[in-house]
Parts: sequence; structure tokens; C-alpha cells
Amino acid sequence: MTRAYYSTIFEAPAENVWNTIRSFGDYDWAGVPSVTVIENGRAGDQIGAVRRVEMADRTMRQILIAHSDRERSYSYEFLSGMPVNAENYIATLRVTPIIDGNKSFIEWFADFDATPDDRDLIRDAFVTNGFAVWLRSLRARLAQSEWDWG
Repeated sequence: MTRAYYSTIFEAPAENVWNTIRSFGDYDWAGVPSVTVIENGRAGDQIGAVRRVEMADRTMRQILIAHSDRERSYSYEFLSGMPVNAENYIATLRVTPIIDGNKSFIEWFADFDATPDDRDLIRDAFVTNGFAVWLRSLRARLAQSEWDWG
């Protein structure tokens, strides 16, 4: 099992960050050009909800396996459309308050299986081209929201 891990600090309260990302059905904040739908009319915070993300080149399906407003986190796994050759992929996105300065510590990590030849490449791709990019998009969205609310 290999872990891809990325963390960062936002200059925004944890509640603001969590309220933006808490629905598994809202993926706009990640900046991925796509259409995202929760299948079968489930809620975006309901365990077992399946998120279908339709992009120009592929469709991904992921299932929500854990969701906690108390812990400000959720975990999901891929059902289909994994962009790389990995198996048993389970990811967690978590927001932790930093009391000093009313900031947020955000971490996104995924555990997965891959061949020894692929695991470092896949891990680095998720960290560099995935988690880091998507959280930069979230940071920009939160900054824009702050500006809009002025």
C-alpha cells in the first residue's frame, strides 16, 4: 500500500473551508472542468452516495465511504474511471482548525496499491497534479468569496 499525501494551510477559518467542500456532490471548487452529479438522488453527505464526474476525456465514479461534519472530513473510493493504474484507492480530505490566527490546516491523502514500477510515479502525480492543484483552486475560490462578501 502506498500513500500520496499533501497538506497546506489556508488563511481562512476551518468552517468556511469545510462549508465549501463538505458536499461530495459539489466538485466545482476543485477547478476541474467537468459536470458532477450524485447518482440516484442521494445527498452529497450521505454514505454510499456515488459521485459521477464527467470530463471531456473520461468519466469517473467515486463512492462516499465516510463523512463527518464533526471531524470536517470525508473519504471516498473509486468505482471506475481511475486516471492511473492503481487499485484499492481510498482518499480522505480533512480540514482542521488552527486556533492561532483562525486558519485551517487542510490535508488530502490517498492510499492505493500499484506495481513497484508505478507506485512512485502515481503517488507523485496525485500529489503534484492532483491534490496540490485542486487545493490551489479551492484557495482561489475562497479568496474570491471573501472578496465578494467584502
